[in-house]
Amino acid sequence: MSTHRPAGAWVRRLATDRPGTMHEVILDELRSVILAGHAPPGAPINIDAVAHRFTVSRIPVREALKTLIGESLVDHEPRAGYTVAQLTRTELAELYVVREALETAALAAAVRSATPEDDIEVAAAHEALSRAIDEHDARGHHREGRRLHLALADPCRLRRLLGMFESAWNITEPLRPMSHVSREMTLALHADHQLMVDAFLARDADALLAASAEHYKRLQDVVATLPTKGLRD
Repeated sequence: MSTHRPAGAWVRRLATDRPGTMHEVILDELRSVILAGHAPPGAPINIDAVAHRFTVSRIPVREALKTLIGESLVDHEPRAGYTVAQLTRTELAELYVVREALETAALAAAVRSATPEDDIEVAAAHEALSRAIDEHDARGHHREGRRLHLALADPCRLRRLLGMFESAWNITEPLRPMSHVSREMTLALHADHQLMVDAFLARDADALLAASAEHYKRLQDVVATLPTKGLRD
């Protein structure tokens, strides 16, 4: 039963003063702490502790968790309760294949319709990511890496495609894969980012897609060497 599950220190990170309906607030906050890596894969989710944090009954917490199950961010077993979702190495590799397919489609369209305002966001995201890498800021690396990839894809203006891309990205995010990457691989991946940004700004679709493909090859190498912690057998 969830009442016997450990609360987890991450529950204290749930902000209770943001605007929105209680369901929206609980859902957004749970999603945020999971994506930020504060509640790692496999971490138990104590319904009573979350309900107490928001001073609500268990009902809106359960409703939020159902939504997160649909987003593949939370797992549920009848007797074991709720946990932050875990992936097998094979599932993670498959998700990167899905992410690559979606991002490739988005980039192909984005480079044709990008505006100077999009260029400014891409450049800013790249600069922020470079700074996080230089400072060995693992959380910043994940946050700004996501920002850069979304900034490159967003000019496609295809909302459904972008929604699927972001959803696929979210499922892999709780594992924090970049936290386990060697400095050499980190710099190689970021060199790919530089090539992608240069090609995007030059509106060179072929170069952009080639750099993206090389980037995803490296990411598959990362998946193959990730430690088993956080992964399901």
